[in-house]
Amino acid sequence: MNQSSRSDSAARVANAVAESVKYQGRKASRQGSEQRRQAILDAAMRIIVRDGVRAVRHRAVAAEAQVPLSATTYYFKDINDLITDTFAQFVERSSAVMAAFWASVEDDLQAMAAALSRDGDSRRAMTEQIVELAIQYVQSQLHENRDQLLAEHAFRQEALLNAGLRNLADAHRRILSQGAEHFFQVLGSAEPAEDAKVLTAVILRMEYQGLLDGVENLDIDEMRAVLKRYLYLVMGL
Repeated sequence: MNQSSRSDSAARVANAVAESVKYQGRKASRQGSEQRRQAILDAAMRIIVRDGVRAVRHRAVAAEAQVPLSATTYYFKDINDLITDTFAQFVERSSAVMAAFWASVEDDLQAMAAALSRDGDSRRAMTEQIVELAIQYVQSQLHENRDQLLAEHAFRQEALLNAGLRNLADAHRRILSQGAEHFFQVLGSAEPAEDAKVLTAVILRMEYQGLLDGVENLDIDEMRAVLKRYLYLVMGL
C-alpha cells in the first residue's frame, strides 16, 4: 500500500465511522423539529461536560435547551436513549474532524518521512521536533478543546457501565488508532499498529493529567522525557 492510499485509508475509516453512527431516538420530520432535536442533544452534552452523565435528566435538559419538557420526551423515550444519542453525535462529529485532519496533513508527514530517511543527526533532529509537536498538541487540546476532552472521558466512563455504548466506543477508538497507525507507517515503523496503540495511550494519559491538574501545571519536562524515550526507541536512535 503506498503512502497516499494509507492516508486515504485513515480518512476513509474516520468517514466510515461518521456515516455508520446510528441514533436511538425519534427522527426529526422537518427542519424546525431537527433544530429542536439538535438543541436537545447539544444541551445534554453541555450538562455532561459541566455536571456529569448522571445529571442528564429530561427536565434538566429541557431547561438547558430552553424547550418544553414534552420535546425531550417526544424525541427520546428514556434517559438511556438521550445519553446514547448524545454520545453518538459526539462520535460522529469527532470522526468528521479526524477525517478532515488526516486528509490535510499528508504533505507534512511526507516531509517528516524524508527527513527521517537521512543521516542519524537528521533523524534525531526530526524526532525531537515530533516530540515538541506532540507536546504542543496536548497543550492546544487542553486550552482549546477542553470540553471535547471532558466529553471524551465521560463517554469512556459511561461505556464501562452502559453496554449500548460499547460499539460507539470501539468505533471512536478505531478512528484514533487508525490515524496514529498511519503516522507510524509513514515514519517507517516496523510495527505501526502496536506503536499507534502505545502513543495513543501516552497522549490520552497526558491529556487526562492535564485535565486533572490544570494545563498551567503540566510537567512539560516529564512529558518531553516520556515522548523522547518512546520515539527514540521507535526510530532506532
